[in-house]
Amino acid sequence: MEKIALYHTGFTQIREPDIHIGRPNADFGQGFYLSPDREFSRRWAKPRRGQDTWLNAYELTLDGLNVKRLSRGAEWYDLIYRNRNGLAGDGEAWDVIIGPIANDTIYDTWGISTSGLLSREQSLALLMVGPEYEQAVLRTERAASQLRFVSARVLPEAEIARCRELVRREEDEYQRQFAAAMERML
Repeated sequence: MEKIALYHTGFTQIREPDIHIGRPNADFGQGFYLSPDREFSRRWAKPRRGQDTWLNAYELTLDGLNVKRLSRGAEWYDLIYRNRNGLAGDGEAWDVIIGPIANDTIYDTWGISTSGLLSREQSLALLMVGPEYEQAVLRTERAASQLRFVSARVLPEAEIARCRELVRREEDEYQRQFAAAMERML
């Protein structure tokens, strides 16, 4: 039996995720987004006045699910581009998609990468800039039914502050790399 650990950080403890809440134009389409990288999920936690920030842990049994695994490259870019531009594609066939997060999702790049202003090759090159983090999206009720809630814990404010500082430094470096890649294209 193949199982993977997954994590989701947010402002509530989520025992039963809703696959219909996510945006249809997200990287891998509508669904419940998680990460197999606990550290990544924790690092991207944000504080919200008057609310706790929860790190939820899950276990997903992959047996019997149609799972698509992607790496950074043309197929990955094409799926992201189609989803972001409302051009439904092959993503509907998969229960679960696991692959890199497009860095313009986590760092502010003003939507340049998939705006249509750049060529496909330029856009893909920009999406390849920076660190690579992985995400998983549960796209079907069948996938959601195979996700088992394991635990949840409130992240202390001091831990969130430390994580946000790490992210700030990482984003500064990413912005330098992104600007340099843009300059090379001009």
